[in-house]
Amino acid sequence: MSTNDERDPAGAQPTSDESAATPAPRTTTFNILFVCTGNTCRSPLAEAIARAEIERRGWKNVEVLSAGLSAAEGRPASSEAVAVARRAGIALEGHRSRQLRPEMVEWADLVLGMGSGHVIALDRLGAGDRAATLGDFAAGSDQEGRSVADPYGGNEAVYEETFQELRGLIGAALDRLAPILAP
Repeated sequence: MSTNDERDPAGAQPTSDESAATPAPRTTTFNILFVCTGNTCRSPLAEAIARAEIERRGWKNVEVLSAGLSAAEGRPASSEAVAVARRAGIALEGHRSRQLRPEMVEWADLVLGMGSGHVIALDRLGAGDRAATLGDFAAGSDQEGRSVADPYGGNEAVYEETFQELRGLIGAALDRLAPILAP
C-alpha cells in the first residue's frame, strides 16, 4: 500500500493555497492503475467500473486511475464506451485520455494491463511483480486468464461485450483484494 503524500500521478500539483494550509493527515491508500493502448476504450471502462464497484463495496482507501501506452493526451472516451457505460449507470463523459508515465507506475500498488504486451511494457517501466494482465490477476495466481480484446473500431455490441467482460474480471480482481482492502 502507498502512503498518500499529496502527489498526483496524473500530474496535478497542489496550489499554493493547498500547500500553505495545514497538512492533511497521511492516510494509507491502495492504488490501482489500469493500462491499455490508447486510454479511450478498455482502461477507462475498467477505471469507471472499478470506481463504481469500490464505492458499492464501501471501500474508502482505494484510488483508481487509467492510462494508455500510446495515448494522445486529452481525448474523450470513445462514444461507444460512453454509451455502454451510461446504460449501466456509469458516467464516462468526463474521461480524458492520459499517456502512461513512469510516476503513474511508481504510484500504483497494482498495475493491470489489458494484454500481455501491456505487461511487458509495464515491466520495462519498473512495475515488476506489481503488474499483471487483468485476466491473469482475476483468475488467481495458479491460473492463466485471457487478455481483454480491444473493441476499438467495433460497433456498440462489441463494446457491450467488452464492458461485460471487464465487469466480471474487475469483480473477481476486487474479490481477490477484499481480504486486505475491505473495511
